[in-house]
Amino acid sequence: MAQGKLRVGVVFGGRSGEHEVSLASATSVLAALDPRKYDVVPIGIAPDGRWISSANALRMLKAKTALEGEPERFLVPEPNRQALVSAEAGPEESLPLDVVFPVIHGTLGEDGSLQGLLELADIPYVGAGVLGSALGMDKIAQKQVLERAGFPVAKYRWHLSSAFRKDPRRIVRACEAELRYPLFVKPANTGSSVGISKAHTRSELLRGLELAAEYDRRLIVEQGVAGAREIECSVLGNDDPVASVLGEIVPSNEFYDYEAKYVDGKSAAIIPAPLPAPLGKKIRAMAVAAFRTIDCAGMARVDFFVVRRTGRIVINELNTIPGFTSISMYPKLWEASGLPYGELLDRLIALALERHRQKGSLSRSYTPAKEWYR
Repeated sequence: MAQGKLRVGVVFGGRSGEHEVSLASATSVLAALDPRKYDVVPIGIAPDGRWISSANALRMLKAKTALEGEPERFLVPEPNRQALVSAEAGPEESLPLDVVFPVIHGTLGEDGSLQGLLELADIPYVGAGVLGSALGMDKIAQKQVLERAGFPVAKYRWHLSSAFRKDPRRIVRACEAELRYPLFVKPANTGSSVGISKAHTRSELLRGLELAAEYDRRLIVEQGVAGAREIECSVLGNDDPVASVLGEIVPSNEFYDYEAKYVDGKSAAIIPAPLPAPLGKKIRAMAVAAFRTIDCAGMARVDFFVVRRTGRIVINELNTIPGFTSISMYPKLWEASGLPYGELLDRLIALALERHRQKGSLSRSYTPAKEWYR
């Protein structure tokens, strides 16, 4: 490692329906990390869960080529190593890491699983911890926490996929008894609109629940917010987070689904969002408050609905590892706020190190007055 440089492990791919989105985000992150400041270590996780660490990792995962022969290195939950450990060689072949930048969207990367491994390994990492990540990923738990804290959320119901499979029509009747069409049907733990559908009728609701049940054991059905604009805000920081300017999404499809986000290239982003100053200030304050409520750290994108006619604000969700592609709103909003992409990455890495130092100052042991446990 060159003197003065930080060795940054960038983790991407993963066992998730958002695998391809992660590869796109990682392409931008790897290209933007300043080689004068960082010794960058690409760490790819294949769809089958295999870890590879080489200069070819990103290219090979994109091409879906065979991974045989590529070096396998993985993290171990042991705090005295703080390194990638080779699967084939001995301890002398381990690769120490100063900080990890997770760019895995979705399950087993954004939901607290990877963050738990990094906590056990005692390696600083960018983004929210285990609790914030888990709450940020689970749409049901997040809504329950935000609702309890007094934030305005859309009306919703949730059900186990096993209950739906056992008696689908009972679940549909329960949703129709409490909610009005159109409805949004979602797996509790996916992002990038994977497994999400919009239902206008009973038959569409049934199909939507069937689709969502393919991706998660818990399903959420939300009542649509009529006449709403989609407003997004980027939040940055640890204990003293700050909010970016606001942006508005104008989706190319009926809602901002996977195709509209990544494929057709027809959705529009208006930055800054044309909103009255007092309303914009209220949304930005709400974004920071929600960030603190679910114990985020480093970064999050907070998504809102704003009703055109009344200005009513509804918080949709927080994303703790937002997209980092060239068209992603999180970095675009910070760029519009005066923080360019490369400097944003610098700031996120600094926040990761700051948070790790803060946690490292806490006591990890306790000495009882009597050795009662012997």
